[in-house]
Amino acid sequence: QLSLFRLTMKRLFSTSHSSVDSKEMKKFQLLAHKWWDEEGEFSALHSMNDIRVPFIRDTLLNMSSNYHLGNPLSGVKILDVGCGGGLLSEPLGRLGASVTGIDPLEDNIRTADQHKSFDPVLAKRIQYKSSSLEEIVEESMETFDVIVASEVVEHVADLETFIKCCSQVLKPEGSLFITTINKTQLSYVLGIVVAEKIIGIVPEGTHEWEKFVPPEELERLLESNGFSVKTVNGMLYNPLSGSWSWMESTSVNYAMHAVKSGAQGQSSPTDALSEMESEQPSATAGTTV
Repeated sequence: QLSLFRLTMKRLFSTSHSSVDSKEMKKFQLLAHKWWDEEGEFSALHSMNDIRVPFIRDTLLNMSSNYHLGNPLSGVKILDVGCGGGLLSEPLGRLGASVTGIDPLEDNIRTADQHKSFDPVLAKRIQYKSSSLEEIVEESMETFDVIVASEVVEHVADLETFIKCCSQVLKPEGSLFITTINKTQLSYVLGIVVAEKIIGIVPEGTHEWEKFVPPEELERLLESNGFSVKTVNGMLYNPLSGSWSWMESTSVNYAMHAVKSGAQGQSSPTDALSEMESEQPSATAGTTV
């Protein structure tokens, strides 16, 4: 029965239905050696750590009763999907987490491996793997406490497949953190025209507006795949100071935290009731946007 399940899984996530986009791979291949240049093409991702790392850390600490001074995320197993050169994996490892970083591009993994090797503590806490998310599903069913997909979903070929895979490798009640770009006129102007063509803080051609994901759509996909969305925060990048801050509006960048529902088929009538109640306001909110 298990082998039949595996066969079905393999078919379901065969390469013909992969979330990896080969055009995106070629784009990032050219930049693989530049990940750790804080003034270079990835400078905005370096400074994004100032808000995305505390967001992940504090959300997880608020959900947990275990505090480890100095190593607040000790014992937490994190999967960093599309980890690039390890810009987010490393600070999460420094907080005590056990991090697995995966990226389909071997050059990115080579860069990430080399960089973590300078720090013996990180070398032990982080492991990198050149792999797509689909490729690790079979060996990693319900393995991780947390999945982080930061600036990744706007590059995947099939978002629904991607979210299904996230759900499969997350433990029940595990957390998924996503940061990405909304699909608005403003995000086109700021995210592509200004960022890429005018001030050049992002390499030209990095983003395709067509692949940007509105928070409402991401929320709908998550909710229909067994997640409960807890937080959606707008993010603002200031190109003059090179710094990020939180804001109310999600019209350009935003961060989302969602929790995978507990053991399947065990929801009580009160769960269903609270779910119906929580759906009410979001239905009306959708019409007023």
